[in-house]
Amino acid sequence: MTFPDSAVRAYIEEHRTAFLDDLVEWLRIPSVSADPARAGDVRRSAEWLAAKLRGTGFPVVEVWTPPAGEDGPAAPAVFAEWPSGDPDAPTVLVYGHHDVQPAAREDGWHTEPFEPVIRDGRLHARGAADDKGQVFFHTLGVRAHLAATGRTAPAVNLKLLIEGEEESGSPNFPALIHEHAGRLGCDAVIVSDTGMWSADTPTVCTGMRGLADCQIDLYGPAQDIHSGSFGGAVPNPATEAARLAAALHDADRRVAIPGFYDGVIELTDRERELFAELPFDEAQWLRTAHSGATLGEAGHTTLERIWARPTAEVNGIGGGYQGPGGKTIVPSRAQLKLSFRLVAGMDTEKVQQAVREWVAAQLPAGIRHEITFWGATRPCLTPLDHPALQSVVRAMGRAFEQKIRFTREGGSGPAADLQDVLGAPVLFLGISVPSDGWHAPNEKVELDLLMKGVETAAYLWTDLAENGRPEAAPGTSRR
Repeated sequence: MTFPDSAVRAYIEEHRTAFLDDLVEWLRIPSVSADPARAGDVRRSAEWLAAKLRGTGFPVVEVWTPPAGEDGPAAPAVFAEWPSGDPDAPTVLVYGHHDVQPAAREDGWHTEPFEPVIRDGRLHARGAADDKGQVFFHTLGVRAHLAATGRTAPAVNLKLLIEGEEESGSPNFPALIHEHAGRLGCDAVIVSDTGMWSADTPTVCTGMRGLADCQIDLYGPAQDIHSGSFGGAVPNPATEAARLAAALHDADRRVAIPGFYDGVIELTDRERELFAELPFDEAQWLRTAHSGATLGEAGHTTLERIWARPTAEVNGIGGGYQGPGGKTIVPSRAQLKLSFRLVAGMDTEKVQQAVREWVAAQLPAGIRHEITFWGATRPCLTPLDHPALQSVVRAMGRAFEQKIRFTREGGSGPAADLQDVLGAPVLFLGISVPSDGWHAPNEKVELDLLMKGVETAAYLWTDLAENGRPEAAPGTSRR
């Protein structure tokens, strides 16, 4: 179905003020999931969103609370569903989160973080970009879609799952989606918890790295002992921690753990070309990184290293005496904290096992060790030629009126859990830019870009209905 862009833009402009008033109201709720004292606010945020989605027109809206985890009660998520009414319509699930990072005026905010301020075309508040603003643009987007097309229900079977624990590491999210997998079934997942390269270079993210991180505790002598009487004749756990850290990489800065690269999906020549098209300023990037030089795996550019290559990093190392002056001892224990970013094709459990075997092989007799892995996050990647991805690209291109380029995300998130459990491709639709300051003081969202997100969503559902479901036979939509 074709409809004029002007109809969408006119609807958005007409309802812009009311939309922003609602968003400001939501941003005033300090839904900090990491703070137990804010648990009531997190629930209030979920209930606020649920009420607003009902007002938007979603006929099914529910607040889901995962089972209590090891750390206590879980934070509520919001589920909403709006069937298309078309028997062959694909089903799309939008993911985002309504919890936010902690924030206080004394952290360096120019204004109160939960008292939103609009200034110079920007909305400043905690959660403005990460992620309430990017969740909320879907409410006006679907209404603009209906108004422009004359439909009474979306062109796709539209579902929303808005999490309440993302800023706390999504500890209960996998259990939640397993519990409700039947309700969440879909043909594609749209993640609106991401960003673009810049306001002048709109982009679509095609993948996100996974994560496995651990703590290695090393134990030597039963107590600290004299380095003159015993040093050089017994194993030193601090020395062995340093040796482990030094052995992580070979001379080409590749991870030296046997089996680590098993299954890695390598970059294609086309993906390398697309990365190279981006206006990357390495000097500016280094200033952002507060670093004096780049360094990483040989044979790859900086963008390739942070988006599409697996890594191993030493996050912390310690042991023995740390006070002023000297203390000549062989310490009884040491500690190493490591994190591994994983790319498509890698298996988190196999990586963890490879690390365990490598550590055991590296350590000498007389050093006892324990390894503790925390919850792993799997990587995800959507092929460039996937029809649903191309729908996102066309919708964004229509809204921004320019060519859309491609990125990946070096960080990690819960998107891969949705991909694994639901068996659907994960697509990223975000309008945030690096200057928005996620997790930082004075977080903001650019209002013109926020409206471009609204406009993209308005176009997307029609495009996905017509083009987004590969090899779909009539009547096979997972509603």
